[in-house]
Amino acid sequence: MELICAVQNYDWELWMGTHPNGPSYLKEKDISLEEYIQKNTNVLGIEIQQKFGSSLPFLFKVLSIRKALSIQAHPDKKKAEQLHLQHPEIYKDSNHKPELAIALTEFEALCGFRPIEEIKEYFKLLPELRAVIGEDLVHECMIINDPENIVPFKKCFHSLMTCDHNLVMLQLEHLLERLAYLDKSSQVTLNGDLLQKLHLDYPGDVGCFGIYIFNYITLQPGEALYLAPNEPHAYIYGDCIECMACSDNVVRAGLTPKLKDVETLTEILTYKLPDFAVAKILIPSDKMTYELIPRRTASILIIINGRAETHTSQILQKGSILFVHANEKIMLKILKEHCSLLMFQAFANV
Repeated sequence: MELICAVQNYDWELWMGTHPNGPSYLKEKDISLEEYIQKNTNVLGIEIQQKFGSSLPFLFKVLSIRKALSIQAHPDKKKAEQLHLQHPEIYKDSNHKPELAIALTEFEALCGFRPIEEIKEYFKLLPELRAVIGEDLVHECMIINDPENIVPFKKCFHSLMTCDHNLVMLQLEHLLERLAYLDKSSQVTLNGDLLQKLHLDYPGDVGCFGIYIFNYITLQPGEALYLAPNEPHAYIYGDCIECMACSDNVVRAGLTPKLKDVETLTEILTYKLPDFAVAKILIPSDKMTYELIPRRTASILIIINGRAETHTSQILQKGSILFVHANEKIMLKILKEHCSLLMFQAFANV
């Protein structure tokens, strides 16, 4: 069943699912996917109904990022319930939000804290970073050798993210000026190009210093990144497929004009608990037919490249999105005049 999905009018996202902030609609029936599921709960499959009730437990997205997204984390289930109860106008649902991102192009991101020894090296190399955190707090962190003692680093991170904006702007200007006079090797060591890009996107934002605190990674097409609840991250550039638990809860702290909640971000920790899986399906152009594997749960399928025809004579092409019932069989005829057929299918991991 083909879907018409919501495009968000901010740094580009296509949402596929039932979340009220961007619901999908059935093309043939002109009703929302949520309404269709509520009237036909059997399409979800027994496993979803037993574990999640009558709701689709995941949200599927396509992201196309040209300007860095905010430094953020998504709360675990317990924290999400607490935040929703305390601030429902900000945290609009009570669900957690683990995520899986699969790169469609070369994809840049910040993800998780660097090893503490790497961060300490940046403390040594960057007087500007020490200035915005505070020399006393940095010293306290530097002399701790117990990897289990994370309190001094938490203090440093909190101090960084709550630093006076004017001081942040001043120290970023000093750092950028200093980088211009360093040799190429030193510029690479200090991530000079990345710092300049983020400063152009968000001039004077404290999140620019995040490149020295978080891991900087580059994914090639087909590579993936899993983000547990409470894992700090920021997508910087590129296109990706993303799947997550059905939530829109975001705790932000930098690289954003939106509301920041530094207190919450600095207190939450990481717990891994996926509610979903994503299958990459690549069918060579020399294959005539392909039967989509029936899954025990409802799923959403998006076509990335190629063309095919279903057994019901429906033409699928780049951008087509299908809602697939639990245990539904779909036979595809590959249209040979086109390239290989590339699809991603999100389903409940139960």
